[in-house]
Amino acid sequence: MTVPFYGRASAAVFSPLESMSRSELVVRRLTDAIALGLLPDAEQLPGELDLAGIFGVSTVTVREALSVLRSEGLIETRRGRGGGSFVRTPEDGISHLARRRLDGFGLGELRDLGDVYAAICGASAALAARRSSPEDVDRLERVADALEHAEKPDARRRADAQFHIEVAAAAQSPRLYHEEVNLQAEFGTLLWLAFGDDDSHAQMVRSCRAVVAAIAERDPHAARAAAEQRVADSTARLVDYQLSEARP
Repeated sequence: MTVPFYGRASAAVFSPLESMSRSELVVRRLTDAIALGLLPDAEQLPGELDLAGIFGVSTVTVREALSVLRSEGLIETRRGRGGGSFVRTPEDGISHLARRRLDGFGLGELRDLGDVYAAICGASAALAARRSSPEDVDRLERVADALEHAEKPDARRRADAQFHIEVAAAAQSPRLYHEEVNLQAEFGTLLWLAFGDDDSHAQMVRSCRAVVAAIAERDPHAARAAAEQRVADSTARLVDYQLSEARP
């Protein structure tokens, strides 16, 4: 069966799990994809046999994972002709998924993830400044426009995630691209918990424009610095958010 992909970023969703085959990892991969919007609401997942082949696990493992996702309200299963497992995006977007994920991190872990993410984003931006085509820059500017004009939190989150992914694509490095998608799922969704107001949105737009300008000017040092600072600022906000949530 040919598996449909839902945009440039979705290839990492259905890539093999290498030697890992526990149902928890399948749950994590699909939950991350739903949280990022890579698997849109009402989208049908591949069948159990196809998922087992894609992830390199048994059908029993896939069945267990789908059962967990169903119990968490992230998919629904329909019987009969035209049936299967379908994505159900939570009513409050990804907020409750992100908060649940955030509860599992200590401050040191968040800062470490922020450092790793900044390194990946910085390297991608620097390479994009060297390798991107005019079409890549145009695409980045369009995504930056989409971020600026997005009004709802979920739309802003999706535009920001798409911006990071497009920068990685412009770097023309498959490994960096894959790492960017993985870190978007693991960390990018958490960052947006701390960006709910218009002031923080305006800051994100300005930092986004700074990255695009440096890439367009073919300045890898400025592009790296702008991308790393963008992530550092976001990580600091997330740490402050977690501390405020922990206060009685």
